[in-house]
Amino acid sequence: MPDATSLIIASRFKGPPDSGNGGYVCGAFAVAAGTELRIRLLAPPPLDTPLALEYTATDDLWRLRCGEQTVASGTPAEPLELEVPRAPPYVQAVWASQHYVGFREHSFPECFVCGPHRRRGDGMRIFPGLLDSGMVAAPWIPADDLDGGDGKVAVEFHWAALDCPGYFAAIDDTPRTMLLGEMQAHGDRRVHVGEACMVLGWLIASEGRKYRCGTAIFDEDGELCARALTTWIEVARK
Repeated sequence: MPDATSLIIASRFKGPPDSGNGGYVCGAFAVAAGTELRIRLLAPPPLDTPLALEYTATDDLWRLRCGEQTVASGTPAEPLELEVPRAPPYVQAVWASQHYVGFREHSFPECFVCGPHRRRGDGMRIFPGLLDSGMVAAPWIPADDLDGGDGKVAVEFHWAALDCPGYFAAIDDTPRTMLLGEMQAHGDRRVHVGEACMVLGWLIASEGRKYRCGTAIFDEDGELCARALTTWIEVARK
């Protein structure tokens, strides 16, 4: 197991204007570590900045550091166990996406995953809308630039796709600022670029400013491809 390596989050992969999209950062972290991790984000991940990825055997913990500051930590985890709802018909995801609340109001409109200001081939343009069930859903056709080199979407972009739908499941159609606090994802199969997919998000529990959400990626036939458990923290209003 490597003692250290480095990671740079390119500005293209931002969530907020000056920091990385949480799901993408967690995915890049997990890929670099090469193991199943439950990742906790401790500070906004800076863009275009070398980050040191370190592993210490004494506490079996991975850390992503910017200088002396720990940006994220990763704990080795068992494969994710998460009860995933049945996927709705693809057409319902298309309909829900047309009513995406982010088209009206968005805290981070240039977010790599869900920002409406990003063009196809630049951002992922995943726009989850509310279903009658209370879940959110969005269609997603991965662009060619997400290719991991084998015609399939790279793992870190699966993590990114599994990020923002959790936020929209938590807000109940009332936009407010939240940040991803913790994430663990598991893939059953990597989807192909150009494949018609659907992303689902649902609220599991909430307590105070903390929201626990599940997300999942399905193919057009409703087969589960990947899933994640996320924790979101609402930013206190000043």
